[in-house]
Amino acid sequence: MKTMKTMMNLKTMMAGAMMLFGMTTFAQKITGSGDAAIDNYPQRFRLGVGIDGGIANSDYFNWSLGGDVRLQYDLTKKTSLTLTTGFTNLFGKDEIKDLGYIPAKLGFKAFVWGDQFYVVGEAGAGFAVTNGYDKTTFLWAPGIGYALDPIDISLRYEGANDFKADQVALRIAYAFKL
Repeated sequence: MKTMKTMMNLKTMMAGAMMLFGMTTFAQKITGSGDAAIDNYPQRFRLGVGIDGGIANSDYFNWSLGGDVRLQYDLTKKTSLTLTTGFTNLFGKDEIKDLGYIPAKLGFKAFVWGDQFYVVGEAGAGFAVTNGYDKTTFLWAPGIGYALDPIDISLRYEGANDFKADQVALRIAYAFKL
């Protein structure tokens, strides 16, 4: 019961931090010579290939390991849309079988401090594909990160309610422009 309260407090704090950082991002003034400064930003795609490992907050799973591919579309110099998929394996405790799933998440990424530190929020579905698990769950994942071309390092909380396995995961990725 204490673990559930701790996780609810963590979820609430992360959601609050995401909203706070999001508000400060949009409160910043875009400078330049008129509207041309906004219109001339080269909107482009980026692709990131990453590995991640995490600690599960669950009665059934200990930790996770996975890989992902993230397609990012830059809307402005400070904001992007994301589409992430891959594979994540949750390693079971005791006699519980491992659970492998494919995430499919859409998100929004905003740089909040210079051009390197960002917040990201993603939501989507997780499709169980291993060991006879036959469930699909809603995924939501707020996170923070540091992008230094071409390396991207981020920390996220990922909620997977129907799998009864939330996790905190570290992602290290190689990203490049398309």
